[in-house]
Amino acid sequence: MVGEKYANRIIVVREFDPKKDALGVEDVERRCEVGPSGKLSLFIDLMGDPICRVRNSPAYLMLVAEMGEEKEIVGIIRGCIKTVTCGKKVSRNGKNSNEIPSKPIPVYTKLAYILGLRVSPSHRRMGIGLKLVDRLEEWFRENGAEYSYIATENDNQASVKLFTDKCAYSKFRTPSILVNPVYAHRVRVPSRVTIIQLDSSDAELLYRKRFSTTEFFPRDIDSVLNNKLSLGTFLAVPRGTYSAESWAGSSAFLANPPESWTVLSVWNCKDVFTLEVRGASLVKRALAKTTRILDRALPWLGLPSVPEVFRPFGLHFLYGLGGEGPHEVKMMKALCAYAHNLAKDRGCGVVATEVSSREPLRLGIPHWKRLSCTEDLWCIKRLVDYSDGSVGDWTKSPPGLSIFVDPREF
Repeated sequence: MVGEKYANRIIVVREFDPKKDALGVEDVERRCEVGPSGKLSLFIDLMGDPICRVRNSPAYLMLVAEMGEEKEIVGIIRGCIKTVTCGKKVSRNGKNSNEIPSKPIPVYTKLAYILGLRVSPSHRRMGIGLKLVDRLEEWFRENGAEYSYIATENDNQASVKLFTDKCAYSKFRTPSILVNPVYAHRVRVPSRVTIIQLDSSDAELLYRKRFSTTEFFPRDIDSVLNNKLSLGTFLAVPRGTYSAESWAGSSAFLANPPESWTVLSVWNCKDVFTLEVRGASLVKRALAKTTRILDRALPWLGLPSVPEVFRPFGLHFLYGLGGEGPHEVKMMKALCAYAHNLAKDRGCGVVATEVSSREPLRLGIPHWKRLSCTEDLWCIKRLVDYSDGSVGDWTKSPPGLSIFVDPREF
C-alpha cells in the first residue's frame, strides 16, 4: 500500500478488493469512455467482474487508487505477466560453423502488460496515473518480468505523454485494430475453400511448428487454446485437398501442406465484457436501423447493415492469424466469412482482430474504417538493465511482418 498527500488529501494505491471495490471501479469505468479519438466513443462494460480481462493470464494484479477519508476510488490499473517470443535464433546441428543451420527457434522473455489504466476525469493531472504505473511496475519486477508494454491510441496525447515522457517507455509497434460489423445476413464462404476445425492439440502443434518465432507468441499457447473462451481454431484449405473426414492431424498436414492455406482462432469476448457505441446522432441511429430492416427483409442481397451497437453488444476476437501461399489472402477472406457467421449465430455485434501494420494477410480481413483503429500504438520499457551487454535489447529490434496478439489482453 502506498500513500501520498495531494492538496491535504491522501491518495492510497492498493490491491483491488472485489468485496468492497466493485462498485467504485465500475463508476470509474463508466466515467472514462474509451475509443479512437475523433470517432464514435466506445464504452466498456466489464459485466460485474472488473478483473475479468486479466484473470485468464498466468499472473495478474489489479490496483486501485483511493482518495480522502471517504476512500473514493479515483483510479484503477490492471497488469499481467507471461512468457512470449521476443526474437529468434538459428541453431546448428554440430560444432562446425559451416554446417547447414536448422530452422529458427524462438527466444523467449518474461513480459508484463499494462491495461485498463483509468483515472476519474475529475481527478486527472494529479499524478494518480503515474503512481499506479509505478506501483504496478514494482510488482512486475518482483515477479521477474524483463519488459513491460502498453497499448494506447496513437493520438491519445495524454496517455502517450505519460508513458513516454514520465515512465520512460519507447514507441515500439503500431498495429491496426480492424473491426467489422456482424450483418443480419450470413456471409457466403466460397465453395472452392474447405474450412476444417482443429482440436486444441492439433491447433497447438500447428502454431508451435509454424508461428512460435512470431513476435509476442505466448509460450503457454496451450492454455490459450484450451481456455473456455476460445471457441476453436479453423483452417482454410483448397477444396479437394483435405476434409474433416480425411484430416490426419497437423503433423501430416505440415509434412505435405497445400500450396495455400490460412488459419485463425476465435476468442469469445462476449462473455467477458460488452461494448456500447456512444455519440451517434438520432439521424445516424435511424439510418442504421433502416439498414438492418432492409438486410433482414432481403438477406440474399448481402447488404452491409449496421448492427445494434447503440446499446451493450458483444464481440468475437480473431487471433493467431497466419498462413502461406499465393492465395493466402483469398483463404483469409474465406476464414473471416466463416468467423462472421459464427459470431452471427452467437449474437455478437462485431468481429475484431489486431494485426501488424506490415501483415500481408490484412488485405484479406474485412473491416469498417469508422469502427477500426488503423494505427494503435504499443510502447515498451525494459525493466531489467543488463549493463554487461550479454543479452540483446528487444526494445531496439526492428518490427517483423507479423505479431501474435494474445486474446487474453484484448
